[in-house]
Amino acid sequence: MNKKLSASLIGTSVGIMFSGSVAAATLEITIQNQSKGLYFTPVLASAHDSTVSFFKAGESASDALKALAEGGDFSGLASAVGNAGGVNVENASQGPIAPGASASFSIDSGDNPYLSIASMILPSNDGFIGVNQWKIPSRSGTYKVYLNGYDAGTEANDELKSSIPNPPFLEGKLGDNGSGVETNNTNTNIHIHPGNLGGQNSDFDATQHRWLNPLASLTVTVK
Repeated sequence: MNKKLSASLIGTSVGIMFSGSVAAATLEITIQNQSKGLYFTPVLASAHDSTVSFFKAGESASDALKALAEGGDFSGLASAVGNAGGVNVENASQGPIAPGASASFSIDSGDNPYLSIASMILPSNDGFIGVNQWKIPSRSGTYKVYLNGYDAGTEANDELKSSIPNPPFLEGKLGDNGSGVETNNTNTNIHIHPGNLGGQNSDFDATQHRWLNPLASLTVTVK
């Protein structure tokens, strides 16, 4: 089924430079799209406690994560954070993040000890990038975090234009004559995404839409 982005939206290595011991309060974050031809939908960034979990590899996706992974709709995840007393920066990237581009924003974490970030990968059926419950350091400094692409396991990866959101930034970048990619992947839990295949049965371009992890990097400065 073709999907539209929400109307409001139109692994992990760490490098550290310490500069003192303080409680985390303000986080300055830059997210970099490291792919050749993939876009990230508007980003949700949240600071929260341990009761909130965006996702966990090997487990089934929540309805909220499914909405994010299949349609870029982060409202369910944001609601869960808000209901738990956390802090959200919705559409933190101020729109989609193009291949090779970056976006910067800040979030005041207050006394929330964890940071989570999520965004849909386009084109994909149910791919997303994210970090879940990253422990906010108690020391100020700059930290580097690398993000993998995940498969939510909620939809077959048929790689058809008719099965995914088609926002303006994908105009002219997809085919429309694919018959559907067939795979033997029956994993319905969250897992590392196998990557787009492309080819004649796909509407995706193998030269642009394949990828190797990590797909994105975060530079987080804790002040």
